[in-house]
Amino acid sequence: MENQINTPPINDEEINLLDLLIVLAKHKRLIIGITFGAALIAAILSLIMTPIYKAETKILPPQQGSSSMASQLVGQLGGLAGLAGGAIGLKTSNDLYIALLKSRPILDNMIDRLKLMEFYEVKSRDDARKTLVGSLKTQDDKKSGIVSIGIEGKDPIMAADIANAFVEELRDYNKKLALTEASQRRLFFEEHLKDAKEALIKSEEAMQGFQEKTGALKIDDQARAVIEGIAQLRAQIAAKEIELRVMRSFATPQNPDLQRVEAELGGLKVELAKIESRGGSGYDPLMPTGRMPRVGTDFIRRMRDLKYNETLYEIMAKQYEMARLDEAKDAPIIQVIEKAIPPEKRIKPKRSQMVMIATVTGFFLSVFATFFMEFLEKTSSDPKTREGLERLKRYSGLKSEV
Repeated sequence: MENQINTPPINDEEINLLDLLIVLAKHKRLIIGITFGAALIAAILSLIMTPIYKAETKILPPQQGSSSMASQLVGQLGGLAGLAGGAIGLKTSNDLYIALLKSRPILDNMIDRLKLMEFYEVKSRDDARKTLVGSLKTQDDKKSGIVSIGIEGKDPIMAADIANAFVEELRDYNKKLALTEASQRRLFFEEHLKDAKEALIKSEEAMQGFQEKTGALKIDDQARAVIEGIAQLRAQIAAKEIELRVMRSFATPQNPDLQRVEAELGGLKVELAKIESRGGSGYDPLMPTGRMPRVGTDFIRRMRDLKYNETLYEIMAKQYEMARLDEAKDAPIIQVIEKAIPPEKRIKPKRSQMVMIATVTGFFLSVFATFFMEFLEKTSSDPKTREGLERLKRYSGLKSEV
């Protein structure tokens, strides 16, 4: 009795596995046919499909001061930031330059430069932009900082030309934007230098006209020293005030350089007040008539304006040159690591991959079809299963009730 109880039962799994193998062997021709057919269709489609090539160039955007540079550029772009792929959410300078590639100004320049509306055979610039952005593939290597710019297209030569043109347009557009503090200072001093130059020319012409009219050609050394001293101080104060306005545009009140300039400006004003107080009440300190006999008031005023504008122009010119040097030193330069060349091999379609996927898919579909056919065959001979299928059809609406 115990021997009968301890006898191991029949292994149902082995029987089921054997049944499965029998089913597969029974329908082996169907499985082989469907699998081979799927692979053959995939191979034919891969040969018919238009080959797609990818040309790629690699650049190294400037990495120094990327966070502040990105925030400054986003502020300057204004509404363009939304077109540049959501530049407000950018974190690094690489993200910034990648977004700029998709901005409308660069895309429009690309369309006009390479006549892409004709190449893409589209009628509107909007369609050309969408096609161009769709062909653009970028990749940012966070470790090295290198950005890859790839263009996918049917023409390998055109793809390389578009990739290289993207880099050139990005570099040109980058030059037009004041990305650094030095660039902002250079632009600011450039405008004020023009104004100082015009004012100097006018004061020189006024002095020359006055001397030719009155014959006043000389002034004594003491008067000249007083006039030049006060004019230089006033010019330095004006230059410091301009420099202070420039620094306040990008520096906080706690910035040590800003505080230094404010202290220097205060010291110049105190020194000017001391010199002017020596002129005596009731007189312009630039016209100490008691110390400068036989010199007319008009001549003193013109001399004062001339010295003031000369000094201011010299100071502004020095500041402008310093800003230019700083800009050249800190300019965000986009370096080209690898220039795009026409690719020799296509990237699409991947024929071997397509055939492999189709073969695996066809095999599993054929196996599924085999077991389904076997299930239907067994159903026809099993009344209980057949009755269940009839009920399923009736409840699902596939068969109306009689």
